[in-house]
Amino acid sequence: MTPSEPLPETPSSAALDAALLPGFERRRVAAPEGEVLALVGGKGPPLLMLHGDPQTHLCWHRIAPRLAERFTVVLTDLRGRGESHKPGGSPGHHAYHKRTLAAEQLTVMERLGFRRFNLVGHDRGARVARRLALDHPDRVERLAVMDIVPALDFYERADSAIAQDYFYFFFLTQPAPLPERLIAGDPRAFMGQILTGLADRAVPYDPRALEAYLSAASSEQAVAAMCECFRAGLTGDLAADRADRAAGRRIACPTLVFWGEQGVVGRHFDMAAIWRAWAPEAGFAPLPCGHFIPEEAPEAVTGRLLAFLS
Repeated sequence: MTPSEPLPETPSSAALDAALLPGFERRRVAAPEGEVLALVGGKGPPLLMLHGDPQTHLCWHRIAPRLAERFTVVLTDLRGRGESHKPGGSPGHHAYHKRTLAAEQLTVMERLGFRRFNLVGHDRGARVARRLALDHPDRVERLAVMDIVPALDFYERADSAIAQDYFYFFFLTQPAPLPERLIAGDPRAFMGQILTGLADRAVPYDPRALEAYLSAASSEQAVAAMCECFRAGLTGDLAADRADRAAGRRIACPTLVFWGEQGVVGRHFDMAAIWRAWAPEAGFAPLPCGHFIPEEAPEAVTGRLLAFLS
């Protein structure tokens, strides 16, 4: 695997960040395998926030400015998304194991000057955050995760109803290049279905942010990265979870678990029971919304995060 190139910064991307995340500074952070885009704003204890799929750092635009009043907030684009580097295929899909992504985010924070920090993640970002907390417990002060079930619990409990609602968990894991070729027929429609099809009501996206998600996620490199990330979930991530369960490893730091009661995981999984097995002292914050919690319930999330992180 060779280092991959990030998307170039454009006047429009910088202007959109300035509009939706005023006061945040854009930085390119050199990681061992490529550059990661990070936005840094605020003052206080460090807080890393990791976005979900198929989104970018912009998903936090209704929450991060408020948190930046008390914290130094770091928003990154995970590898494979937005303006960060996008590795292609790798043996065993290693480039997109959540352990690999977690280690890369740890490097980013170190190079920004932060050794220990608070950590918040949604969707794919929550999977990375959970893995970082398990693998590097000395680095995470507090952890908040939004609307995920760990890979092992997800695949153990999957049934026909879950497969229908989360069809892409099974489609994207098919061997390359089958899903990549099929998505190439209309990548914006495919990404749009994920962004709008996980709840019974419309997600109140800012139109500018929604267009940024669709544009960034629809490139050939981004589609390939998304497929590889889901293949990694079914292979390396699943194996890591099995090893953790067998060894009795648990999340050691204070943990807050959000989920949308109207979303797929809220309808199909006993979230409290699943997460108590991984984080015995976890607190729970079910919300009356769907999957895209940062944009569906930003006020409720901000209030809960301020109380939890403080």
